[in-house]
Amino acid sequence: MSAMRHRPMAPPGQGAGTGAAGEHGDSDDNNFTDDESSPLTHDIYGGSQRTIQETKGWDVFRDPPIKIETGSTANQECLELTVKILKIFAYVITFIIVLTGGVIAKGTMLFMTSQVRKDKKMEYCNKDLGRDKSFVVRLPEEERVAWIWALLIAYALPEIGALIRSVRICFFKTFKVPKTGHFLFVWLMESLSAVGMALLMFVVLPQIDAIQGAMLTNCLCVVPGIFGLLSRTSKEGKRFVKVIIDLAAVTAQVTGLVIWPLLENRRELWVIPVACVMISCGWWENYVSPQSPLGLVRALGRIKEDMKYTRYFCHIFLSIWKILLFFTVTLCIYWAEGEEPGNLFAMYGDAFGPHKIIVYELPAGLGGVLPDTLESANIDTVDVDAAYNTVVYVLLLQIFGAYLCYIFGKFACKILIQGFSYAFPVSLTVPLSVTFLIAACGIRIDDPCFFHDTIPDYLFFTSPSNFRFNNFVTEQMAWAWILWLLSQTWIALHIWTPKCERLATTEKLFVQPMYSSLLIDQSMALNRRRDDQADVKTEDLSEIEKEKGDEYYETISVHTDRSSAPNKPSIKSSDNITRIYSCATMWHETKDEMIEFLKSIMRMDEDQCARRVAQKYLRVLDPDYYEFETHIFFDDAFEISDHSDDDIQCNRFVKLLIATMDEAASEIHQTTIRLRPPKKYPTPYGGRLVWTLPGKTKFITHLKDKDRIRHRKRWSQVMYMYYLLGHRLMELPISVDRKDAIAENTYLLTLDGDIDFKPNAVTLLVDLMKKNKNLGAACGRIHPVGSGPMVWYQLFEYAIGHWLQKATEHMIGCVLCSPGCFSLFRGKALMDDNVMKKYTTRSDEARHYVQYDQGEDRWLCTLLLQRGYRVEYSAASDAYTHCPEGFNEFYNQRRRWVPSTIANIMDLLADAKRTIKINDNISLLYIFYQMMLMGGTILGPGTIFLMLVGAFVAAFRIDNWTSFHYNIVPILAFMVICFTCKSNIQLFVAQVLSTAYALIMMAVIVGTALQLGEDGIGSPSAIFLISMVGSFFIAACLHPQEFWCITCGLIYLLSIPSMYLLLILYSIINLNVVSWGTREVVAKKTKKELEAEKKAAEEAKKRVKQKSMLSFLQSGIGDNGDEEGSVEFSLAGLFRCIFCTHGKTSDEKQQLTSIAESLDTIKNRMDTIESAVDPHGHHASRHGRRRTTSSGSKDHHLLTSVAEKSGDESDESDSDTSAEPKQERDFLTNPYWIEDPDVRKGEVDFLSSTEIQFWKDLIDQYLYPIDNDPVEQARIASDLIELRNKSVFAFFMANALFVLIVFLLQLNKDKLHIIWPLGVKTNITYIEETSEVHISKEYLQLEPIGLVFVFFFALILIIQFTAMLFHRFGTISHILASTELNFCKKKSEDLTQDQLIDKHAVEIVKNLQRLQGIDGDYDNDSGSGPDRIARRKTIQNLEKARQPRRQIGTLDVAFKKRFLKLTADAENNPATPILTRRLTMRAETIRALEVRKNSVMAERRKSAMQTLGAKNEYGITTGAPTNNNGALPNQRSARVSNAGISIKDVFNVNGGAAEQIYGSNGGGTINQGYEHVIDEDGDGNSLRLTTRNPHPHPHHQVSWSQNTNGGGNGTGRL
Repeated sequence: MSAMRHRPMAPPGQGAGTGAAGEHGDSDDNNFTDDESSPLTHDIYGGSQRTIQETKGWDVFRDPPIKIETGSTANQECLELTVKILKIFAYVITFIIVLTGGVIAKGTMLFMTSQVRKDKKMEYCNKDLGRDKSFVVRLPEEERVAWIWALLIAYALPEIGALIRSVRICFFKTFKVPKTGHFLFVWLMESLSAVGMALLMFVVLPQIDAIQGAMLTNCLCVVPGIFGLLSRTSKEGKRFVKVIIDLAAVTAQVTGLVIWPLLENRRELWVIPVACVMISCGWWENYVSPQSPLGLVRALGRIKEDMKYTRYFCHIFLSIWKILLFFTVTLCIYWAEGEEPGNLFAMYGDAFGPHKIIVYELPAGLGGVLPDTLESANIDTVDVDAAYNTVVYVLLLQIFGAYLCYIFGKFACKILIQGFSYAFPVSLTVPLSVTFLIAACGIRIDDPCFFHDTIPDYLFFTSPSNFRFNNFVTEQMAWAWILWLLSQTWIALHIWTPKCERLATTEKLFVQPMYSSLLIDQSMALNRRRDDQADVKTEDLSEIEKEKGDEYYETISVHTDRSSAPNKPSIKSSDNITRIYSCATMWHETKDEMIEFLKSIMRMDEDQCARRVAQKYLRVLDPDYYEFETHIFFDDAFEISDHSDDDIQCNRFVKLLIATMDEAASEIHQTTIRLRPPKKYPTPYGGRLVWTLPGKTKFITHLKDKDRIRHRKRWSQVMYMYYLLGHRLMELPISVDRKDAIAENTYLLTLDGDIDFKPNAVTLLVDLMKKNKNLGAACGRIHPVGSGPMVWYQLFEYAIGHWLQKATEHMIGCVLCSPGCFSLFRGKALMDDNVMKKYTTRSDEARHYVQYDQGEDRWLCTLLLQRGYRVEYSAASDAYTHCPEGFNEFYNQRRRWVPSTIANIMDLLADAKRTIKINDNISLLYIFYQMMLMGGTILGPGTIFLMLVGAFVAAFRIDNWTSFHYNIVPILAFMVICFTCKSNIQLFVAQVLSTAYALIMMAVIVGTALQLGEDGIGSPSAIFLISMVGSFFIAACLHPQEFWCITCGLIYLLSIPSMYLLLILYSIINLNVVSWGTREVVAKKTKKELEAEKKAAEEAKKRVKQKSMLSFLQSGIGDNGDEEGSVEFSLAGLFRCIFCTHGKTSDEKQQLTSIAESLDTIKNRMDTIESAVDPHGHHASRHGRRRTTSSGSKDHHLLTSVAEKSGDESDESDSDTSAEPKQERDFLTNPYWIEDPDVRKGEVDFLSSTEIQFWKDLIDQYLYPIDNDPVEQARIASDLIELRNKSVFAFFMANALFVLIVFLLQLNKDKLHIIWPLGVKTNITYIEETSEVHISKEYLQLEPIGLVFVFFFALILIIQFTAMLFHRFGTISHILASTELNFCKKKSEDLTQDQLIDKHAVEIVKNLQRLQGIDGDYDNDSGSGPDRIARRKTIQNLEKARQPRRQIGTLDVAFKKRFLKLTADAENNPATPILTRRLTMRAETIRALEVRKNSVMAERRKSAMQTLGAKNEYGITTGAPTNNNGALPNQRSARVSNAGISIKDVFNVNGGAAEQIYGSNGGGTINQGYEHVIDEDGDGNSLRLTTRNPHPHPHHQVSWSQNTNGGGNGTGRL
């Protein structure tokens, strides 16, 4: 069956050839012509053979689609401009902060080490002591101890941060214990680094001046340089040159270590090489490679790989060890200098407290030269107070400078501005520090008092003696330092060319978990990971293209393990390409909702096509490239056909979808488009419709027949999970490694049938998936769409829910619900244990119906969380969905959501211990937060009730008991109604009560405002209200695009009693109702069902009548239900009174009708008997009909007994009484619905036998329709009522106890309250008689109700508001990372033309592939200026519209049509399209495009010649093969190869037979991409490839002939 194709409805000579072209064309990568070249804009429904549209002169007026911007397409120019301005600020501010922080950290470090030098002497300012005298100061030991401690603290703080991070990750997430050998090696390297740092800080830098110290920090790359040199592999380009430069860089680093020991000949300076080499050991890990040619380096590379999993476990110990080791070495150095180590502790108090500084007055004879000793008797001293806080200020500057440099540097890497805002300032830190130090030291030497008011006079950098700037330029060290700086820049060159993705994690950006505060710039340069991940190459795309179409993955088996070495993972780079399947569920959507959804899919189709074409033809690498395919699962898609009860047809919603496809495509592409009719497939579950969209992505609609497969949304999700991830992935004949890679990069985009989004929203979700491999699902920001008060309420509710609640869940744990209307799920996560399989669990218990079926998306996320996956929320990914606009629909929707939410969270909390253990992102604190929210939800009605009681007291000045009675009566009455009345009455009462409570709430708001006026702004109520409103307002300001949602806050406040009291009660009491509740429509019924209903109604009427008084006297007369009376009167027709009624006798006509019906019944019974007696239908000619049995029915046997059926069973449809015999039908070969004219005249195709078997097995295993067993249904209904009663009782008791306790406390508030310290009122009373003044203070009281509100809700509000701030920063980072600025990186003029094309490739392709204008469409708003309307070229455009023109179909055809016309010669081709306003399409740019065009064409020409020449294993013979439909295959007119030459030119040598085949005109007037035109004799031309004979006859190598057999039986399959 898989080889069959059937098209029963095609008239002769029409449309037989549309089938196979797309299949073969997608894999024909050597052809430059599109296989989907049938014109989408052509009217193909009328059966016309004409392929050139001809418009009559009188009918040229047009009604082009108007672009309406709503929802996701709303005008966002202002937002985009704001984001770009924000990114400019991000560039500049980040650059400034990183550079400033680095310079401050470097400078303060050198300042601190300058004060550590023993017996430091420096010139002192004489401004306050005597202008005519000279003074010198020597730092006391207390001052030196303070600076030593400052350096110790500065070193220890980042290590403490690393310790905290490591402990947090190891406790709340998973960790791996390293091998002992690996741990010891890492311990050794980290220990060497700590010892070297201590030597540098306390031995080396104090011995040299600050300028030399700053330069020396450029010489800390020796070990990284050596390891980087040894890690070079032969696969690297220009390896020899790189090795030479590596050697030069390492040599320059080594010279820096020995230049000062050799020049200055001081023994202590030989510590420099030791310290610098030891420090550089700390960055070994970033420069070793497992692919190194040296075994030692490869072994280190393996340790590096192991450290990815064991780092945080190691650093728990290493951080503490490094701090202790650094401190110990410091003590040893202090002791080696002859000091007592105990002084560091003994002098700690004096060092950071008041102490004296001794200033020595120099005799005039010294001439300002500092003496070697200051203890001579003739030198006077002056004691000055030490500015002991200076050390604290400098330390804080150092700490915050380094931290800001690190944090903003990481931010720059995350939002992809690393080059300008990270690498540049890091590289500038030392040069700028040296510049400042040179200037500062020179000024200080010239004028010791220059910094008198800024820095204490006894503190300054260690300056060179007799220093001048010109000396610095001429001395050797300046030139040597330039070499050191260049060598460090080369060794850390990777920071200039980052390849990390947007919003990369810290682990992907940096090797060590934290930074080194004392050497911040070296730490950021050498600790930044060297990115070496490979990009997806353009050559991998050809493989992907072969994997598209109906057999999407089947060709992957061609590329198996042959290309890989044995025992190696056989993963191909193409396996890592992102694959997105959009899976939508539809049921009863309206036309507007469908159009919004279809437009979103069309936008994705256009975007994917642009990215594919850009890589294929412009040869660019697109990191955001993805493959895309759409699947719609239509629930209950069939109904009883109009002509027969035995057949089914597509219902009106499916037909509406088919009818709106063209309209949606036309709106997106801004030109009239007629898509090719869908290909129709009968399937075991119902049917399938397959469209090919303009961008050549597949749009597959699965039509579910509820009689063949289980319906409802959850089972549709099971269908697409098992189909896409089970059948199409797991059954691939490829290696496990490849399946794993494909599964990890396969995403299911779950959608509702009314969703509206843009491609960028999906890209942002994919970014999150790429960033974190543990991410199982991600959701975007859902915006409700609609009109009316209910929508306004939901606008604010959705805003607060996303701004605060979802953001909090994202930040402190995981999002609990990724809504099914717009979410991205990772295929690999869904395929995990206890996810997909458990999701197929049938609801057999009462709680299953609540948890599994009422909120299926929340349950799926719960399963993912319980398997350890993370679920995230991206506020930048916007989607718009239609929300309930009516009160009843809204309440019914929430009636589903509330119980399922409670059930799923309860499930998670009950399993909290195991979930915390398995899920790294869920902690005990997060579970506690969810328990608080759950408690708030359960006690919400009680809380709102108490709030109303208190508000009534405050607003209406009544006592507590009266207020209690006023509020309890309507609530209890509503509960009774919910238990006893039908749903519509419950909803009516809820609506009335909601309206009443809204009015009361307005009065309460006014009363509360008055009360606040009396109590003042310091009262608890005022503080809470201001905090709540303020948090909402700040949240709105931080979401400027959604700011206006806050205007709906008043409706939200008025609706609080309805939504948090009445709705909760309605949901809990109706827990036993498991119907969907929204989008319900009446199903179409059979004639038998209609007649049965009619008879049942008549019987009910009779029974009612028989129960009336004196019915026995009427003795059955007038059974027709009509009555007449002996006395009758009426008044103006308003009413009619009948007395003494009796049955109205039936008239003669009614009696005749009754007799005729009886005769028909007898005739039907006779027919039944005859059909049983004569089963072979010998008398068929007499009766003219024969009953058929559907192959899908459960009974296949013929009648075996001649039993008369009852009248109800023998009723036949009208079709059975027709004279023509009924067609035999099978639902897998020729069901009636494929012949329905409303389903269009698309080709009929059939599934492969493998897929048919898959669907049958899946249905048998999981998706068989559930029979309506009355006994089972009664049991479930009883269990649901029992569950409802238990839940209501528990719910009621919890709230009753809560209300009772708090209310009793409220009654005793005089004894039980808390004195509120704010808002105190002071009363002053003057008594004249006694002349006394009495002052009394009146304190506000925090009452029990207020206590509950303030502490419970305020705590939640604080948590949510704080989390929202952090999440908002992350969202802004995400937006900035996705925003490109041309003028901040490089101006377009500074880019080469190739770089310009690479940068804007997708944008260029989108403009070149536009369908609008490709066929001469005109702009109906042409003209500009004040008289632009008068200057419109209306008549010219109309005349242009009537001219015949060849129409272009798919987007890549439009692209190639424009692309092939591109030329830099404007004179020869004045029609070169202007691609976009932002791109300057200069001649150089067009020429660069032309070069790429020629390059691609040359490659294709070469490929075509190889295929047709020596490498062609197949000869070419003639024949007219049939395609799988038994019809002639598609033929292409003037087929142009990708090499830019036509196949006619390849084969048509000296005017050969090719001219007969293609026609002398090249076939320019016949579009055979859509229809194959054949003459009456059925002649056709085609190519048939057969295996070439090893010794062919010269005349038979290539032969062309005419096949006159009208089709033949050869097939074109290879």
